[in-house]
Amino acid sequence: MRNKNLIGLILCALLFCIGFVINGNLSLYFNISGILIVLGGTASAAFLSFKFEQLRIVYKVMRAAYRKPVKQEAEIINILIDLSIKSRIEGILSLQKEENETTILFLRRAVGCLVDGYSTEQIKEILNTEMYFFKLRRDDSERVLRSIADFFPAFGIIGSVVGLITMLGGIGDTSVILKAVPIALTSTLYGLILSNFFFLPFAAHLKERTNHELLLQKIITEGVIAINSELNPVILKTKLESFLTPSARETDLVSYRKIRERFNIQVQEKNGVSQEQ
Repeated sequence: MRNKNLIGLILCALLFCIGFVINGNLSLYFNISGILIVLGGTASAAFLSFKFEQLRIVYKVMRAAYRKPVKQEAEIINILIDLSIKSRIEGILSLQKEENETTILFLRRAVGCLVDGYSTEQIKEILNTEMYFFKLRRDDSERVLRSIADFFPAFGIIGSVVGLITMLGGIGDTSVILKAVPIALTSTLYGLILSNFFFLPFAAHLKERTNHELLLQKIITEGVIAINSELNPVILKTKLESFLTPSARETDLVSYRKIRERFNIQVQEKNGVSQEQ
């Protein structure tokens, strides 16, 4: 999936650049003054709006979002089924060996609650609290990204205004006007590109990843509670597969023949057409 995203990004970026080349010389769209105004102004606004530690956290979250893959729902379900079977055979304390082997911190925390002997209500409360504050932290990071995305067009307009002022001040001097026009036009362009091509997609990607991780955490919560209640692994598997799309489930649907046998449904044929009673 990550390779597909990268290929899509490269193709779209090429199409984007080709659109600029068709309309003229690509070098016309590069202006150092405009870039400095947009980047410097946005960076200043970001540092005035948010703590440096918060910006550092957002950077770490985004780096992890693009570098570390997320497990799929089916993988988590298989891990929970294995844990369920092992706990029934060897006892709940045998799960302690698995605590440091799972790759998701939330799952490790959930298994730790099992190993420490917490009650079902305590486990549910702890994990739900963990999910709640996880969502709050991710929403906060997404808010920072969207705020920075809003800063870029604003400082692009500021750069355009600076260029227009310089251009008006140089009326009668062609060289001044020619230098000011690129700043006036390209600054807005840079602000729009950086906002809509980078930071808004960053925020959208973070939101999508957060929703996926919250789904995984919900699966883990339900699975761990079921393991703590010593639910049968077969029933647990059926329950957890409810989180999957029909195409991702391994379980075959019960045939109509078995349904008829289970509920003693009699089939009668009338005029060559079978009818159920």
